[in-house]
Order: sequence, then C-alpha cells, then structure tokens
Amino acid sequence: DPEWVETLPPQKYPTLEKYDREAERARAADRAPGVKAALTLADRRKLTAAGFFENSVERRAIANSKGNFGFHESSDVEFSVTMRTSDGTGSGWASAYSPRFSEVDPKSLARRAADKGVESAKPREVPPGDYTVILEPDAVAALVQTLQFGALSKRAADEGRSVFSKEGGGNRIGEKVAHEAVTLRTDPMEPRVPAMPWSAAGPFGGTASGLPNRRVAWIEKGVLKTMFADRYWAGKTGVEPTPFPASLVLEGGRETLDALIAGTDRGLLVTRFWYIRTVNPQTWQLTGLTRDGLFLIEKGKITAPAVNLRFNESPVVMLQNIEGMTPAVPAGRLLVPAIKSREFTFTSKSDAV
Repeated sequence: DPEWVETLPPQKYPTLEKYDREAERARAADRAPGVKAALTLADRRKLTAAGFFENSVERRAIANSKGNFGFHESSDVEFSVTMRTSDGTGSGWASAYSPRFSEVDPKSLARRAADKGVESAKPREVPPGDYTVILEPDAVAALVQTLQFGALSKRAADEGRSVFSKEGGGNRIGEKVAHEAVTLRTDPMEPRVPAMPWSAAGPFGGTASGLPNRRVAWIEKGVLKTMFADRYWAGKTGVEPTPFPASLVLEGGRETLDALIAGTDRGLLVTRFWYIRTVNPQTWQLTGLTRDGLFLIEKGKITAPAVNLRFNESPVVMLQNIEGMTPAVPAGRLLVPAIKSREFTFTSKSDAV
C-alpha cells in the first residue's frame, strides 16, 4: 500500500467529560414520563405523535503494538418527536441530544413539535426561486455537518476536487471563503457536543485514526485557516496532520430569531432539511428537501405555512451570504446558530410534509 504509514507511537489524549452516570442508569421507567407527556399533549391537540427516547453508554479503547493506549467512556441521550395533524397536511418536529440525561426536556420538545404541526397545516404554495431564508439551528446543522465529509479535506482541495481548491492548483488556505462573522471550529472540550479523545478511522478519517483530538479553527472570521490532512497526506505535503473535523462549533451572533424574522421583508423560515445529497463536490452544492414546517415571511411577519420545497445550494454560499445570526445552541451533535442568509435557491415543489 503506497499510502501506508507507521503505527502511532504513544500519544497523549485529552480527558473529556462526556460521561453521565444518570444517563447510564436510566431505564424505561425513567424515560416513560417524558414519553407520556408527549403523547398526552398530542392527544389533547388531536395530533398523531411518533418518535423515540433513548439513552446509551459507550466505552472505547485504542491500543497498538507500540504501546499507544487510550480509554474513553461517553453517554448519549436523545429524544425526537414528530407530530402530525389528522388531515395529514401539517407536521412538526423537535429533537435534542446531550451527553447528560437531565439536559433533555421531552415536554418542551413536544410543545415545540405540536406548535409546528398545527401552524404548518394547510400550507400555501410558493414559487421556487431565490429567497432570503432564516434557517433554524437544525437546518443549519444539517448543512454545516456535510462540510466534514470532504469539503474540508486538504487532499481533495490539493487535487482539484473541492470547493476550496485554488484555480491553477493548490488550496485556498489563507483566503476569505465566508462572511467575516463566520468562525467554524472543532472543539472536543465543548461540553455540549460529543467528542472522542482521538480521531476516528473510517472512509473519511483515513490515516488520521488515533491522532489526539484538539481544538482546530477551520474557518476564522471568514478566512479558511486549516484543512483536514491525515498522516499520509500531511507527510506528502509537508504539513502537520490534523484530526478529523468532528465536534463542530459554528460561532453565532447576538440577534434573536424574532429579530431576524422582523427584519425580513420577504423570505422563508426553515425548520429543518432532510434527504440531503451532494450534487457537485467542486462547489459543494447540495440538494435536499424542507420538512416539518416551512413558513412564508412577509414584511417582518410569518404570514402562512408554505408547501415544502427542494433546494439546490452550497453551504459555502449560504455562509457567504449571511445577514444575521442568533447565539449558537446545540442542534443534533453540533453547536450552531440560526442563520439569516440571502439568495438561497429553491428549485421545485416537494410533496413531502
């Protein structure tokens, strides 16, 4: 194998507090009150509810013949609920993840899903086109997390296969690639996002497997600062290897969601995206569908639910066109803000609810 690299010598791994004893001890009886609250609310508001509430613990070790060794235990708690109207035209969804059992609140999540379900019923058709969008944190997370699967790869950029490839060869490290308000980093020390002490393997981790995880700024104040390079590509190009870009944090702003809406003359509020696929790796253009609540904004107010749309857009363009952000909050397994971005492209209507 021409890309084989030597086994790692002993490494110093960070100590990460990602384990919660309550999350390990929780049983069905501990989850039942949260599930009951969601079902009771759905029944009272004449909605159909579906979802899950789960908790788990993982203990992982890494070792090799050169004496490298690491051990890590972590807990995961996740609640997700979808609520639909009886006529099938409205759907609301809410979800939360945390390493700690006490930080997941099924009652508030159920209320959010129920409100979205009722408010999104009997949607109005809006024409496809370019819109100012206000993306709620879950929609932002769905787009931003795709960047770790290729777009931030130094090898892909150096070989001309990336949105961050430089015309004529090389990569765009040191160049402005996003709005100056954008700082995207990996932060395994951030208590609100999951992390491992070492970089994982797999189809995207390559020979970075086993490297100690650490804080890495990928984009800082709009400038591309670092790209992911596994040990093989780092050695080939003479740079320091970096761990895989997990535990992503997109720093936010100071505005509220209500303020972003109030400052929008015409646009769309997006709850979340799903079924996202890559269209063009060299522009990082993606396609996917809105789901569980799309709302028309006119003159600073939400005026109607909208029929779902298919988008064709690049997260990089979205980050270039930012007009405002809320503070960052947990969304899935990332920490991201809600974002207002202009000229976001929708190409067709979707029958999804």
